[in-house]
Amino acid sequence: MKITATEEYGIRVLIRIASAQQENGMSIPQLSEAEGLSEPHVAKLCRALRMAGTIKSTPGAKGGYVLSKPAKEIILNDVLIALGGKLYDQGFCDTHTGISNLCTHSIDCATRSLWRMVQFSVESLLARLTLQDLLMHEKDAHLKMETILQRNIQDIVGSSR
Repeated sequence: MKITATEEYGIRVLIRIASAQQENGMSIPQLSEAEGLSEPHVAKLCRALRMAGTIKSTPGAKGGYVLSKPAKEIILNDVLIALGGKLYDQGFCDTHTGISNLCTHSIDCATRSLWRMVQFSVESLLARLTLQDLLMHEKDAHLKMETILQRNIQDIVGSSR
């Protein structure tokens, strides 16, 4: 599994916008310079984030991008799905059939169960994390994520009993 450049840079741009001190937000050239990305790439990321409802543009010559809602209301799972889609979705098996029309494991597939559990685990963590959680120092963010992960494990173990 790999995290795509779009997901990594999209989150970084979103953090940069959330951290901006300017009332009108940050412009594409400012974001480009701050993150070391090309302006067309930043524009593409901002478009995806705007379409997802996480940022909005401010009008005028000095306009830029600002959050469309408070950082504590922006769920990271939603952002990552908007930037790159789910890690695994039901249609995955239909597109990975090999040379046949149907997968040879379409009836009984342990691999499908594996990918569903991985998707569930990732979504469970990311659904509990907000953009606000990424605006803290790395050590504090790490502790927050560890706490959420431990809670997820307890929920999974508790529900299987």
